[in-house]
Formats: sequence, structure tokens, C-alpha cells
Amino acid sequence: MAPVVETDIAADATTLSWGAVIAGAVASAAMTLLLLALGVGLGLSVVSPWSDQGVSASTFSVGAGLFMIAVAMLSSTVGGYLAGRLRSRWALLNDNEVYFRDTAHGFVAWALATVFSIGVLGGAITHLVAGAAPGVAPAVSAVAPSDPSDLLVDAMLRPDASASSPARLDNPNFRDEMKRAAATGLREGKLSPATRTYMARVIAARTGLNQADAEQRADQALNEVKEATDKARKAAAHFALWLAAAMLAGAVFAMLGAVEGGVLRDSRWWEPGWRNTLTRTH
Repeated sequence: MAPVVETDIAADATTLSWGAVIAGAVASAAMTLLLLALGVGLGLSVVSPWSDQGVSASTFSVGAGLFMIAVAMLSSTVGGYLAGRLRSRWALLNDNEVYFRDTAHGFVAWALATVFSIGVLGGAITHLVAGAAPGVAPAVSAVAPSDPSDLLVDAMLRPDASASSPARLDNPNFRDEMKRAAATGLREGKLSPATRTYMARVIAARTGLNQADAEQRADQALNEVKEATDKARKAAAHFALWLAAAMLAGAVFAMLGAVEGGVLRDSRWWEPGWRNTLTRTH
């Protein structure tokens, strides 16, 4: 009788099944783009370019953050499940090692999908959002210039209908000088007494206001721009926190999905009572 030779089939299998990982990552990235397209459509249906219509900014921010987390959970679960289900079978490994490798497959698939989404799909997502509302971007740029000092100077030099003398034509040299002074005031949080007096004189000369009203306008304009800048800073911080929460949720659900996919891969799930009789070769 010929001797029986036992072969460690687990040794022939690679530790990381890159084919399964890449398949899960691509599926996760594609589903992310699909859900984001759906989210853009739903989001634009509840917002309005008019301040007194649609949902409030805070409500929209919270809703968008929760939607980002939901997208990460769904897409990462699908990607992790495929990475675990399509991997090679490790027949001679103990349960703890199989569990670790399944979670590793899910985590690597999530990481690859995240990098792919940012590097490749970032442009597509940007075009999707921009193309969905072609009329919104010009309106936003018109009321929110990229340089806050422009907004500050515009507010200061706005003609006043009740002024005692008519407003004079604008001079680019005055605007450039005031922009530099305004930028310094925004950076330091306040205008120095000399700068405040000078800017008030320019405002009075350009708008027809008296000196006291011009000084009041300078202070009011600075406070308004500071408030708008602070709101933008807080919005960016909240977005970063929501994004971090979504990425963390995506990583966790990708690993859970990979574990479930690995369990189904190693079992005869189509047979009745397969969960009760599930065994792995040790």
C-alpha cells in the first residue's frame, strides 16, 4: 500500500489575497461614488440659495455628516465582505489566525478604497457636485470672495445714500492700501488706533460719511468679516470631524464585513443548521 503524504495546503496559499482585496476596494469605491451621487441629489432638493428657504445650515451640516457615516458604513461593508468572501481558503489555520487575517483583508481593502477614492475619484466627485448646481457656484463666489479683506474693503467703501456729500469714484490705489490695512486688522483681530483713524478718513472721503460714522462703519465691517471667517473655520472643523468619524466607521464595518464573508467562504452555508455545525480544521 502506497504511503499517504499529507500536504499543508494552507502553506501554499498566500497570506494576503490581493485579488480579493482589490476587488473589494474597487467595489467599495464605486458604491461610495454611487451613494454620494444620490446624496448630492437629495441634498440639493432640500437646500435653497435663498436664506429664508430650505433647511438651516446647522441642520444641513448634521445631516450631511450623518450621511457621510452611512455611506462609509454601507460601502465599506460591501467591500470588506467581498474581500473576505473571495479570499483563498486557509484550511489548516486555527480560528484566531483566520479571524485576524479576515479582519486584515477588510482593513486593507478599506485603506485601498480610501486612497483610491481620494486620489482617483476625488476629481469625479468634485465635477459631480459642481455640475449638479451650475448656478450655485457663481452666486457663492459673488457673495463670498476668496480674500476676506476684499469683503471688508467693499463693506467699508459702500456708498451711503444719506451722506451729506456724494460718494466719489473709487481709486485702485486707495483700495490696495486699505486691503493691506484690512488684512493686518483681520490677522491681529482689531485695527490699531492709527489705522482705524486713517481708514475712517478714507471711508469718509470716499462715501460722504462724517468721521464718527466712518469709524463706526470700519468697526462694524471688521466684526462682520471676523464673524464670517470664524463661521467658515468652525464649518471646516466640523467637516473634518465628521470625515474622521466616517472613516473610522468605514474601517470597522469593512473588517466586520470581511469576517462575515470569511465565515461564509469556509462554511457550507446552503445546508440547514450550518452555523451550528460550522467547524474549521485546526
